[in-house]
Amino acid sequence: MCGIVGYIGYDDSKEILLKGLEKLEYRGYDSAGIATLSDKDVYISKVKGRIAQLREAVDSNVKATLGIGHTRWATHGPPSQENAHPHQSQSGRFNIVHNGVIENYLEVRDEYLSNVELKSQTDTEIIVQLIEVLYNEMKDVAAAFRKAVELLKGSYAIALIDAEDEDTIYIAKNKSPLLVGLGDGFNVVASDSMAMLQVTDQYLELMDKETVLLRRESVEILKLDGSVVEEREPFTAELNESDIEKGTYPHFMLKEIDEQPLVLRRIIQEYQNEDNEIKLDPDVRQAMKDCDRIYIIAAGTSYHAGLIGKQFIEKFAKIPVEVHVASEFSYNMPLLSEKPLFVYISQSGETADSRAVLVQTKELGHPALTITNVPGSTLSREADYTLHLHAGPEIAVASTKAYTAQMAVLAILGVDTANAKGIDLAFDPMQELAIVANAMEAMADQKEVFEDLAHEFLETTRNCFFIGRSIDYYVGVEGALKLKEISYIQAEGFAGGELKHGTIALIEEETPVIALATQAAVNDSIRGNVQEVIARGANACVISMKGLEKDGDSFVLPKVHELLTPIVSVLPLQLISYYAALHRDCDVDKPRNLAKSVTVE
Repeated sequence: MCGIVGYIGYDDSKEILLKGLEKLEYRGYDSAGIATLSDKDVYISKVKGRIAQLREAVDSNVKATLGIGHTRWATHGPPSQENAHPHQSQSGRFNIVHNGVIENYLEVRDEYLSNVELKSQTDTEIIVQLIEVLYNEMKDVAAAFRKAVELLKGSYAIALIDAEDEDTIYIAKNKSPLLVGLGDGFNVVASDSMAMLQVTDQYLELMDKETVLLRRESVEILKLDGSVVEEREPFTAELNESDIEKGTYPHFMLKEIDEQPLVLRRIIQEYQNEDNEIKLDPDVRQAMKDCDRIYIIAAGTSYHAGLIGKQFIEKFAKIPVEVHVASEFSYNMPLLSEKPLFVYISQSGETADSRAVLVQTKELGHPALTITNVPGSTLSREADYTLHLHAGPEIAVASTKAYTAQMAVLAILGVDTANAKGIDLAFDPMQELAIVANAMEAMADQKEVFEDLAHEFLETTRNCFFIGRSIDYYVGVEGALKLKEISYIQAEGFAGGELKHGTIALIEEETPVIALATQAAVNDSIRGNVQEVIARGANACVISMKGLEKDGDSFVLPKVHELLTPIVSVLPLQLISYYAALHRDCDVDKPRNLAKSVTVE
């Protein structure tokens, strides 16, 4: 959520900033703005709405070689033009964009800004007003900037420009992601390397509580006490700009659903050596062998992947696994085992809730493994080990290909650990994943079937229930999340056996119930649950596995290994959700109130 871009160089900054913000649209936002500096005049344009509207508001006649931009997802104060970034100090000299949440902004306001008239309801404006107050006392912009961020409590990624200085962008970071991009005769700042891939693929990572003086020809990194940080080696952003374009697809989500077979094949390639054996970091393998319990920490869709991963690891490697919601674990840590291994699953690698747990567990001395789609992300850098998903950039807010990639990598991890422990599985994960990829490809070619199912079951409904047993239950929970987040249909996933313990009271005439039936051991049981809801008037859509199908099933999945069915069975749910949202004229890629990367608690 929220995005920052900044440019300082010799070219006109406006188009670079606007293109950068367009690349950050996937993160979710409700307002946007830019500030450019030319001949000591600051030109601010900001709108409540999309980047396309911002483009229309920007003065095309102004040429400025320095500027900052922002997409905002409302936290303090509702979405509005006055709450949109950038924000100005009272005199107009200082201008700021900020991601994160300042926890003590009210205390700062009361102590330092009693004589300042605030124009917005944001915590961000407090920062820029504070900087001006401190500058008026200290007469040193860099010192005032460092003093201001030292007073802040919470998370922040900040870029500030000074109308009296056309040669510097002031930057600070704590907990929220922020990168410096390096160029020839220019430098940039961005929340995500994707934003500035148009001009550079060379980036410096910033550490918490560091500040930066960004100039056209230099980058100076400082600690809060003003001491200079030693020279830092850049890294290359491993992104292909063509991967972040829709091409002929109407939506990124549909493109990313179709890319899932390709992603699985790429994972097979990346995690297999020339002898067709699993290729994994030996340190990861040893960490898995050494632990006595695994704690998976995740949120949202990644949490659902963790629930599936628990099945893989426990059934293959015989290691007990707990799966925890990151935002709860941070405040209510359970009693830990003697030799825990923490596994953090995050599409972006920037999830604030998960990072908060990582900081806590690192202080306790426990090893950490991150499974993420973004090399160089915060969780990847700060964990001891990383497994990459190799899914390519995922732009749509609703995760699809990253989710199936997470399950695939977790399956490989479980099998590799079993092999390392001498457990004979007679199970070739790469061969089985190749079969899964073929099955997904075959289903992706039947889109009209899933569009018809969306029309038949979800055209007019306000509610929908997903049921399943065993591993199907977890897939149903993910299916419900997909449907609710992009179509705004109230949807819930339940274990089939729980229906009679309360939920069945909600079933009435024509209530859609989507049931998954892919597990032989519970096939009769879930069929009984389907009959229970039909008897109460429900409109039941049964998605079954070949070999377990019965007359009247709505769709039969191609046959794959029973444990890997979640990677296959979720694809129909993704497409049904997509078409349900499309039929309701919803913004499929950017659903309301949601953000791709949740970088604040």
